[in-house]
Amino acid sequence: MTDSEEKILDIFRKTGALMEGHFILRSGLHSGHFFQCARVCEHIDRVSELVSMLVAKLPESIKFDTVLAPAMGGLVLGQEVARQTNSRFIFAEKENGNLVLRRNFKIAKGEKILVVEDVITRGGRVDECINIIRTEGGEPVAVALLVDRSAGKAKFDIPHFSLLEMSFPTYEADKIPPELASIPATHPGS
Repeated sequence: MTDSEEKILDIFRKTGALMEGHFILRSGLHSGHFFQCARVCEHIDRVSELVSMLVAKLPESIKFDTVLAPAMGGLVLGQEVARQTNSRFIFAEKENGNLVLRRNFKIAKGEKILVVEDVITRGGRVDECINIIRTEGGEPVAVALLVDRSAGKAKFDIPHFSLLEMSFPTYEADKIPPELASIPATHPGS
């Protein structure tokens, strides 16, 4: 693990964002670890620090006008990325179980958009955001993530960059190991 990765994990641990126990992830999978990035968002100085490191990972060739983040997890991070890059910020939110643009947000034809998310395991909400952008006529140019729980296994058809790639074991509900099954499962929310 690099010094930078250790620093990032230290921020997650100190803010209570990296939790241990038995968790049911948004994907429905079970895990002994959970990233509750909202806990980092309690500390704006830490958010600024993490986003600064994330923005630095984006190649200069990635140009965008707007940042789109899925609510809730990506809101604070997406807004901070937009602030640090002097970009417009919009967000997608759930309506009838699907992410949609609301609040009269519009995407112009050909508008270049960066998707920002806090944590992915499979990347479903990122895929939904990419589809929204394309449906509205925009151009998704890249994805920026704080934590990629898939350790790089999640794939998108546009470039993606993560501050931290980490793979904690995840389990289907019917394949939970006994040591994890002995801990009551919680769904801490996203």
